Amino acid sequence: MFTFEMKRIVVVIIGALFNALSLNLFLIEANVYASGFTGVAQLVTSIIQDFLNIHFITTGIILFLLNIPVAILGWLKVGKGFTIYSAVSVAFTTLFLEIVPLTQLSGDIILNAVFGGVLGGVGVGITLKWGASTGGLDIIAMVLSRMKDRPIGTYFMMINSAIIAVAGLIYAPENALYTLLTLYVTTRVIDAIHTRHEKLTAMIITSKAKEMEEAIHAQVVRGITTLPARGAFTGEDKNMLVMVISRYELYDLQHIIHDVDERAFTNIVQTTGVFGFFRKE
Repeated sequence: MFTFEMKRIVVVIIGALFNALSLNLFLIEANVYASGFTGVAQLVTSIIQDFLNIHFITTGIILFLLNIPVAILGWLKVGKGFTIYSAVSVAFTTLFLEIVPLTQLSGDIILNAVFGGVLGGVGVGITLKWGASTGGLDIIAMVLSRMKDRPIGTYFMMINSAIIAVAGLIYAPENALYTLLTLYVTTRVIDAIHTRHEKLTAMIITSKAKEMEEAIHAQVVRGITTLPARGAFTGEDKNMLVMVISRYELYDLQHIIHDVDERAFTNIVQTTGVFGFFRKE
């Protein structure tokens, strides 16, 4: 358990580094904006520096301040573990934004938009894949989705559309188009790394069915169907646990299976559809 959590923290830190590299090496100097709260922080920082002539306030500081009330909301409405990992991501993103030098590797704004989007997508994608988040918009979208029963993507689109609109009004309209390009690339990279809403069917063959059921129910809120099974070669009586999970829960399930029964055989298959009761996030 401790080793798994340490790996998750390391992945979150690596994701934070990718986000910082995306901003400081490509997006900020090109006046192209990232998605979510990172883009909001960029936009607010640009306005403060360009119109108020205040230069000691950086994107990292604004990002950290924006996430304080969101972290409190996440702690109360989403979950303590999820919020803690989000806080780690935000803290290290802020730290890396202050450490990585602010520079521009290319004068071509399209290259900046594309490579900034790729690095940002990798940072967010690997963070989500390991059951954490980059804070900010992830938490707000989850809370609003639960309150209004609408897809999380709706709220991502609303905030990102606002970033694009403001960028186009305050700066050149071209900046809004390049920002749209960055958001598109970021979204495609995230989808390639982690598809949160994919459903999987897990078939776990084990001789420790009762312990496995209890361990899974303690951490994953999913129904399990247990069937009798027998090894054709050994003739040993076992059980097969069948359950449908989201891809978001796969890594927790792998960890549980390994802890309870290292000799368990597990088959994970793609699920094209689920009918009936299935708890949605």
